[in-house]
Amino acid sequence: MKSLAATVMASESGPHIPGPADFFPPPIVGSGDWALTKVSLLVLLSVLIAFGFFYAASRKSAVVPSRLQFAGEYVYGMVRNSIARDIIGSKDYMRFVPYLFTVFVFILINNFYGIIPFIQFPTMSHIGYTAALAAITWLIYNIVGIAKHGFVGYLKLQTVPGGVSGPILLMMVPLEFLSNIIVRPFTLAIRLFATMFAGHLLVALFSIGGAWLILHYSPAWQGVTAGLFSFLLGILVSFLDMLIMFLQAYVFTLLSAMYIAGAVADEH
Repeated sequence: MKSLAATVMASESGPHIPGPADFFPPPIVGSGDWALTKVSLLVLLSVLIAFGFFYAASRKSAVVPSRLQFAGEYVYGMVRNSIARDIIGSKDYMRFVPYLFTVFVFILINNFYGIIPFIQFPTMSHIGYTAALAAITWLIYNIVGIAKHGFVGYLKLQTVPGGVSGPILLMMVPLEFLSNIIVRPFTLAIRLFATMFAGHLLVALFSIGGAWLILHYSPAWQGVTAGLFSFLLGILVSFLDMLIMFLQAYVFTLLSAMYIAGAVADEH
């Protein structure tokens, strides 16, 4: 998204209204589909940040952990114990911990880009990234389900609810198929994308509008008053957005674990 100052200074006739087009910054290097943009650069940077943080946190592991080691172990322990083990079960959870941990950290870093000064862009507000993550989760839980139960057995597990028979069963089977096989990746991707997109758009709207009111509105005292109020709302929304950034990373990881648990379960 354009810088706040440039956006506000761009027009004295009225503030720039941020919209979807602002979420597509111009290329930094190259052009076309292979161009390096701010968004793709941030995604690459998030990988380096995650690797660097956890490498530094684990490089000098000790019985009495440093603050960095404690932070790294806390995040890993939360994903391993509170999500993977509690949802998938103690028998199968460990083989899925690397994926769930990677997804959680990756989404968390990319979400929190939205509140870092001079970056201010949650990359998960691009549906392409959330769709790719949802597709990976979809492939994992379907593949492990088919590997455990066989194709027919897995299809039966996902579409035939236990304890249901007769006409109700005939109605339930297509609904379960749509819900468990078709719809899940779409809801997984859209939930994360929509919340990050809407939250960032709202913060940008309050910030840009507040700056424009202070700089350009006449009479000035009304503009300053309304502008400061707009900034205050923007700050409050930013704090709420921080909570949502964490929750969305948690929810995506939790749902991925639930889908995997359903795929490896013995019964529907």
